[in-house]
Amino acid sequence: MAENEPIRTTRGIQQSLIAPVDVAPPDPLVEPKGVVYTKRWVVELLLDLSGYEIHEDLVDTVAVEPSAGEGAFLIPMIERLVASTRKLKRPLTDCEGSLIAFELDHDSANRTRALAVRTLQALGVEAPLARQLAQTWVRSGDYLFEATDIGADFVIGNPPYIRLEDIPETTASMYRKYYRTMCGRADLYVAFFEAALQQLNRGGVCAFICADRWMRNQYGAALRDLITSDYAVDAVVEMHNANAFEDEVDAYPAITIIRREKQQKTIVAAAGPGAENAAPGVLSSALRDSCFRGQAQAGLRTAVVETWFKGSEPWPCHSPEQLRVLRLLEDRFPALETTAKVGIGVATGNDKVFITKNADLVEPSRLLKLALGSDIATGTMRWSGHFLVDPWDANGLIDLAKFPLLRAYFQSHEQVLRCRHTAQKNSTGWFKTIDRVTHSLAAQSKLYVADIKNVFDPVLDRGETYPHHNLYYIQSGSWDLEVLGGLLMSAVGQFFVESYGIRMRGGYLRFQAQYLRRIRVPSPAAISETQSVRLKSAFQACDRHAATKTALEVYGLEQREMETALGYQ
Repeated sequence: MAENEPIRTTRGIQQSLIAPVDVAPPDPLVEPKGVVYTKRWVVELLLDLSGYEIHEDLVDTVAVEPSAGEGAFLIPMIERLVASTRKLKRPLTDCEGSLIAFELDHDSANRTRALAVRTLQALGVEAPLARQLAQTWVRSGDYLFEATDIGADFVIGNPPYIRLEDIPETTASMYRKYYRTMCGRADLYVAFFEAALQQLNRGGVCAFICADRWMRNQYGAALRDLITSDYAVDAVVEMHNANAFEDEVDAYPAITIIRREKQQKTIVAAAGPGAENAAPGVLSSALRDSCFRGQAQAGLRTAVVETWFKGSEPWPCHSPEQLRVLRLLEDRFPALETTAKVGIGVATGNDKVFITKNADLVEPSRLLKLALGSDIATGTMRWSGHFLVDPWDANGLIDLAKFPLLRAYFQSHEQVLRCRHTAQKNSTGWFKTIDRVTHSLAAQSKLYVADIKNVFDPVLDRGETYPHHNLYYIQSGSWDLEVLGGLLMSAVGQFFVESYGIRMRGGYLRFQAQYLRRIRVPSPAAISETQSVRLKSAFQACDRHAATKTALEVYGLEQREMETALGYQ
């Protein structure tokens, strides 16, 4: 860079491949992927929220930037550190241990050092001291392996967002060995979170802007469990609609501020396009000031959540309004699973063999009326005539010798049935379905819920069919199922699934058991007779509007409050 060239916009999401520097990589490293530049206002907001501010004593703290790139956060941190020394009237030589920035790529690290030198000189620091500090602060190495013994008061930055399939297998295995939160298909940034959290001193802060999928999906479960075990979530700022980057990115980012101390209240916010135009310091002040709770201010929508989530359960931070209402309902009402059972239908391992419409295929006692997802598509139960070819009885797998038609049928498909994974584990039960059939379920009334749909649409089965695996069912000895169905089909029921679940491509929701069990419902006895009659009538008429009107009354919510939480306003 030229001597007088201005400092460029800070670097954002980086996607260069990570590999341990002390071990020769087993496979060739891929070329660095696209670099996305973060707008300066986002960096300043994150630094403000972390508490890395010039009026604090930054000299006697240790701040770490785990993936420096071309100075994403390092340059603003240098500027603040220098300002802090001058307010404290401390010499800059006291700051050699105050900043540590890691960069894996050697050439990139050299460029970052040069940029740090120019930044210091622009702030009036003599060249020899500027070079000495830059050389000390910027380290060429792998943060995930070299920072584990460093105690830090701040870990601030934008961890690399890299899918495991883009990392050589041997390298990925080494990261998994060191970082237990890297489960399943976890992206590499999960390991950066764990490393940052582990190196924090008591009261220290991890402040990242990063893709937010880990807050809700399965591969983030171990990381969520780690955070809620010994850390506090101070703030979550969703940045989906903010102009955070110079270029478009595939990931949906969020700022997370996590502190090593006991959990208290959490600020949840969503930044909109207008946030970029706010004056410096206004955004962080708006987030901290309680008078802005629940109101739009400086391009932010905010809410204060009194209690955070526990264990590995997902964090449904879709919007501040949504989360506020969700936590309110979770505190007031018990989960559906306390008064009802939620389950899923039978998986066969080969539907072509185990499902038929031929009522004469085998012995009548070996055919069980089967409900499919298409049978409830209209909002009422309309059996399509499908049967499950049933290899089970009350004692387990049946004796094929007692059912010659069934035996002949299964033997005609023996080769394909034996190739299934479930048959290979149990060669004598090669004709079994993956799931055992519980025959009493067929005779019991239950609500069916389709696995994939855009609205919550429970359908009553009056003990006539058995569910296929693309249907979830809800049973209860406490509820009139039509009253419960009225609650669930309302906007409040939809709200819970919208909060807990993740929309697929095309806008469809997954109505999985893990989400259904978490839905909050009042005690059946807490619903008045009049409310019960109205909910039941609404369910029978498939009248979602009427069901919502009564459900809001039952839950003590205003219609505008629910519409705002669902994003309708």
